[in-house]
Amino acid sequence: MNKLLLFGLFALLLPFSSLAQRLRTTDTESGMLEKGTKVGVWEYYAHTRDGRQVKVQKYDHTTKKLIFFRPVEDIPYLVELQPGQWTRSRVDQPPLFIGGDVALAAYTSKLVYPTAAQQRNLQGKVLIAVTIDTLGQASNHKVLLSVGGGCDEEAMRVCRKIPNQWIPARKDGHAVPVVYELPFTFKLQAPVVVAQ
Repeated sequence: MNKLLLFGLFALLLPFSSLAQRLRTTDTESGMLEKGTKVGVWEYYAHTRDGRQVKVQKYDHTTKKLIFFRPVEDIPYLVELQPGQWTRSRVDQPPLFIGGDVALAAYTSKLVYPTAAQQRNLQGKVLIAVTIDTLGQASNHKVLLSVGGGCDEEAMRVCRKIPNQWIPARKDGHAVPVVYELPFTFKLQAPVVVAQ
């Protein structure tokens, strides 16, 4: 009788234990949430130019480990191979933002076009250099390419608001600090002409 009672109690409580976690699936990510926090393995997606959805990352938020990343452009980074000695070098794994470029764009797209730049018809790309350390923390923000008219300051403001959700670069099996270059594009919209 006691076994039957315990089984019945277990059967009643089982659905409530699964309420603590829920699956979240969107066009760009899929994984479990527990009390609003990402837990376990999440997959992150992007779309190719022809519209196909592709997996770009698989990341375990519980263990804070990258499981998979879709290789991106193989470019050399400024890497600190020895303390204080920075060298331009290729890495085995580039620095990655958790969730990929789609997740990063959620922050970088929050630019407010400065009025002074609009009035002077200034547009172009501001390039910000950021050091991503071995713990995935961003620091040493510097403007490498300037537009002026307040655009540099606006790009820097937005860049500093990007959360420290970076996966550090890796070379020869260990994490290395690198300088990551982040572009911010300021482009004026063409005026709409209404035909009469």
